[in-house]
Amino acid sequence: MTANRLATTLLTALAPISWGTTYAVTTEFLPPDRPLFTGLLRALPAGLLLLALARVLPRGAWWWRSAVLGALNIGAFFPLLFLAAYRLPGGMAAVVGSVGPLLVVGLSAVLLGQRPTARALLTGVIAALGVSLVVLRAAGALDALGALAALASTASMSAGTVLTKRWGRPDGVGPLALTSWQLTAGGLLIAPVAFLAEGAPPALDGRAVGGYLYLALANTAVAYWLWFRGIGRLTATQVTFLGPLSPLTATVVGWAALGQALTPVQVAGMVVAFGATVVGQLPTRAATTVATAAAATTGPAAPLPAPPTHVPAAAQAHERRPVSL
Repeated sequence: MTANRLATTLLTALAPISWGTTYAVTTEFLPPDRPLFTGLLRALPAGLLLLALARVLPRGAWWWRSAVLGALNIGAFFPLLFLAAYRLPGGMAAVVGSVGPLLVVGLSAVLLGQRPTARALLTGVIAALGVSLVVLRAAGALDALGALAALASTASMSAGTVLTKRWGRPDGVGPLALTSWQLTAGGLLIAPVAFLAEGAPPALDGRAVGGYLYLALANTAVAYWLWFRGIGRLTATQVTFLGPLSPLTATVVGWAALGQALTPVQVAGMVVAFGATVVGQLPTRAATTVATAAAATTGPAAPLPAPPTHVPAAAQAHERRPVSL
């Protein structure tokens, strides 16, 4: 792995690591039981802020492409994930979400023409196993609607990741503008759902304002910019295998900051999931060939094959209350 690719990978990894702090911020700083309102305040202000900084609007086909990507990565992903977090036992949404790398591998074969490798499939299974050991709790019967919502949220983010890679970016448009379009479109989609489902916004104290500022700026504006920037420079498989860092971070923060117990089984699961994340970053021969060809014809800024999937802090959401991702 070259120094540039390593730097890109590490910066992209900051996104799911940041999303892993969402659970602690939500439970300690924000009003209870307002996940959609929280999702709205994360997405729309962040999108408008980045749009003001980028000063670039979509053109032509990018109006509907931005709407599609915003719906898949933000607008549909958030409500589906919250529905799953409400209805499933603690950690189950994260377990279902951990199949994201496998979905991305399959979608990359269909939409990007990347042949699935045995290593990618095996690593995806191992990553899901590691996340399961970290977050899964034995509690209650499996809710069918919750399971479908969790799977749909994972499929939505996986499809958004692959389509972001397939469509790339318009000429002269950077990842900042692309991120702003998606966050704005996703926030506008969440807004009516949030107000219909949760009513008027709650009263906010200083702690809540600080929590929402963190989520909108660091946890969303910066994190999603890093994520979509990574999608443009890494492969779909490499990006999605960073997703397990989110539930792992949520577990570590819960142990270090919230005094939650950390069992030997969880530690073992963390080692397994982190190992799968590292292995998932190793480029295949096919990916290297594609990257070399793309760089030779379009330059290093051209998008190469590359939500999330990440199942951010939902890993432990049901045990206290759902988190916004």
